[in-house]
Amino acid sequence: MLYVQQSLAPDENIVYVAKFHWFYDVQAVMCILWGVFLAISIIVSFEVVIEYLPLRYANKLLSVPLEYGDTSFTIVRKLHPIIKLFSLFVFLMGVMKFAHLIVTKVTTEIVVTTNRLIYKRGLIARSVGEMSIDRIESISVIQSFWGRVFDFGRLIIHGMGVGEIVMPNLAEPINFRKAIERARVS
Repeated sequence: MLYVQQSLAPDENIVYVAKFHWFYDVQAVMCILWGVFLAISIIVSFEVVIEYLPLRYANKLLSVPLEYGDTSFTIVRKLHPIIKLFSLFVFLMGVMKFAHLIVTKVTTEIVVTTNRLIYKRGLIARSVGEMSIDRIESISVIQSFWGRVFDFGRLIIHGMGVGEIVMPNLAEPINFRKAIERARVS
């Protein structure tokens, strides 16, 4: 919350700090798990295909020719490097998506103060959306079935002549909306 603390006016106080829901962390971890699952699936599927292909076709998918009595592990070790690199690439894509989601979470600040709503995101390139509390026309809360059950949702803040700010899925969106109402009154 470094940006918000630096940009507060002398008479301005923080009313509410929004947080990402724990489902966001689960989504990030699932990216790694899917990357691992898909990478292993690629290796195993080629290993199974090689076992059932005629020897002359199977050797084209391998870096070293098959020998009688090769085990599954040996076949995987003998797979062509392109197949192994593709599998590694799929895994690394899952890791990159995980890193992207976590960096987004860590570098995002969503705060309601007594005078304005601040939505800052970005690590190197900073994108800041600010809207004066008295210029907020309406607040839309969008919650799915699971959002209602686990108390998370997306907010769309509509401003008068300013446009709108679309928030990511946040924990306790109703409390966020109430905080904006409290800031309007004070």
